[in-house]
Amino acid sequence: MSHGGSRRVVLVALAANLAISLSKLAAALVTHSGSMLAEAIHSFADSGNQGLLLVGDVRAKRPADERYPMGYGREAYFWALLVAVLLFTLGGVFSAYEGWHKLMTPEPVHHVEWALAVLLVSLVLEGVSFRTAWGEVRRVRGRRGLFGWARETGDVNLLVVAFEDLAALVGLAIALVAVTLTWITGNPLFDAVGSCVLAALLLYVAVFLGSQVRRLITGHSVGPELRAVLEEVWRAHGFQVVRLVAVWAGPHQVTVAVKVCPRNQSVTAAELIDQMNAAESAVRERMPEVTMQFSEPDQVD
Repeated sequence: MSHGGSRRVVLVALAANLAISLSKLAAALVTHSGSMLAEAIHSFADSGNQGLLLVGDVRAKRPADERYPMGYGREAYFWALLVAVLLFTLGGVFSAYEGWHKLMTPEPVHHVEWALAVLLVSLVLEGVSFRTAWGEVRRVRGRRGLFGWARETGDVNLLVVAFEDLAALVGLAIALVAVTLTWITGNPLFDAVGSCVLAALLLYVAVFLGSQVRRLITGHSVGPELRAVLEEVWRAHGFQVVRLVAVWAGPHQVTVAVKVCPRNQSVTAAELIDQMNAAESAVRERMPEVTMQFSEPDQVD
């Protein structure tokens, strides 16, 4: 997937969340709803998160230099880790506090129709954002399921936005149910319970995203599909793959190190170099995300 695809997903999510955040905050102030306030904080946190993802995307694209000969790609993972931390603290922890506070000291919810209207509008806006993200996910995940793709991808921007939007849609549904039950029964405890359930959802998503960013920071290997393509190219150029290492070096950036054994053992050194250079060129053509390659001839034990 191109960088443009990921950036477009982030920008759509940012625009949607800014509009949703302001509307939720206004409704929370009017209604005194804990669920609405938790949702407003969640959306403001999401807006800030998308801003951090854009910062990481820009910084990760800087070309390699003498100080960072492997490039700056993994800087995107650092900013994504901040996103997971903010989602955990500003989203999950605050929602948990708000829910607990409302459980201990229940307050009546006023002007519920405002909250319901804002939640319905937010569902539409969040649905547009999620549809954009989901379209990109479907395009790149192949036959893998959502969580299978999430545990292998290096596209941290798409990963974070897709799960943030999914959590936001589920959270909106939770808030809608909580506020509706509070309106029907007149019991503010439903609103408080809604905040607590929303907190549990956000904490789970934050921990899941944090674990995926951690694997990328620590040098996680690409998935079996990409490894299969790499091995296929080298075999097609007359080599047996002895050892292949391919790790994510940033969003859409893969570093490859490979030891290969030529099937024709009678080639000269010059012919071997030309053969290996041709294989490396073929890898770059098949997989543009491979930004660095290191290859070495070897023998099979």
